[in-house]
Amino acid sequence: MVMVFSLIGLGIIVGFVFRKKELVFKLNEKFTMYSIYLLLFLLGVSVGMNEEIISNIDKIGLDVFVITLGAVLGSVIASWILFKTFFRNH
Repeated sequence: MVMVFSLIGLGIIVGFVFRKKELVFKLNEKFTMYSIYLLLFLLGVSVGMNEEIISNIDKIGLDVFVITLGAVLGSVIASWILFKTFFRNH
């Protein structure tokens, strides 16, 4: 946990130092997106390698779909409410 907080703190310091540099901002955006893509790919690999998940995919498929749909709909509704509450005058 110390490592996580140390990295977050280091990121805040680096972000503060380079906050006015447009190139660093653009590189950070690209790096973040590619990091997310890599993490999603690695998550898929680990799911694909898990025998228990693969052998029960037909049983958990509908549950996973319903949970995912609920999470996405909940996020969209919460975002819409927050947008209407805080940004309706803009």
